[in-house]
Formats: sequence, C-alpha cells, structure tokens
Amino acid sequence: MKISEHILTTAGTLFYKEGIRAVGIDRIVDEANVAKATLYRHFPSKDHLVAAYLTERHERVLVQLREVTSAATLQPREQITLIFERLFEKADSPEFRGCAFALAVAEHGDSERVVSIAREHKNAVRNIFRSIMSAARCPTEQAAAHMSLLYEGALATVAVGRDPHAVLVARDCALSVFDTATTATFRATA
Repeated sequence: MKISEHILTTAGTLFYKEGIRAVGIDRIVDEANVAKATLYRHFPSKDHLVAAYLTERHERVLVQLREVTSAATLQPREQITLIFERLFEKADSPEFRGCAFALAVAEHGDSERVVSIAREHKNAVRNIFRSIMSAARCPTEQAAAHMSLLYEGALATVAVGRDPHAVLVARDCALSVFDTATTATFRATA
C-alpha cells in the first residue's frame, strides 16, 4: 500500500468513527505512524485530506451500487431490493454512523470542497435510481427522486435512531414507488 493510501485509510477510519473536527492532524500522524511532513507532502491541508477521504468513499460507494445495476441477471425491481438490503447489512453494524457525506457537511460545511463532493455524491446516487427506472422503461424523474430520498432518509434515520430496520422500511417504500410508477407507465402505454 502506498503511503498516501495508508494515510488516507487511517484518516478515513478516524474521520468516520470519531468525526472530522474531533480528529486532528497530530492524531492521524500518530495512528498512521508517519511524519507530519510526509502527511503534508501528500495532503497539503486537512481540508485536502478530508476531500480525498470523501472522494475515495464516493468512488467506493458508486462501485458497489454499479455492481448491482450492472448485474445482467437482476431485474430493476430486484436491483432496488438489493441496494437497500446491502445498505441494511452496513447499517446493522456497531460502527455504522450514517452517511459520511452528511456527517462531513454537518461538521465541515464551511469548506466548498467538502460540500461540492457531498453534492456530487448525492446526485450520483439519484442517477443510479434514475438509471434503474430507465431500465424499467419508466422515465419518471419523480420516482427516482423518491427512491433517492428514501435511501438518504434511511441513512439519517439509522444514524439517529440506531435501528437498522429503518432501511428495510425504506426498501419497502421504494418498491412501492417502483410498482406504482411502472404500473402507471404500463397503463399509459397500453
């Protein structure tokens, strides 16, 4: 593992577990067992390190979501089910604190870089649901927006209520949205 990846992994773990503001550069240096100059050579500021952490997490989440949507054996309704069930698996962990992007904006919202990455992530998740609806030949933007809000709401609800079953409720609601939208589209084209 490259030094920059090691620093990023260490910082990311600490940021998610303890919070961005709670974790200082000295703590990251100690935990990563690197010199402060080495950290700053790879990440010129804490803001750059936070942005790199969020970018890496964004890419990782999108890879996981795209694995579901690119599975040729899964129908769109099954894709929605699997997305929420995978989220449930993550949420059913003592380490789960909710959406890393919402947490970052709550703590570091004065950083345009952080806010921009969080917005990009939220738009990308909505686009995943949009592509699922498109694959179902249901071009309704509203259904994709509803599913995205259910996904985001599940993340927030679990973070606050500590009950991962909220994700399963959101899944059922998303499937209801899907069924309603596809039935309406079918009726309109019949």
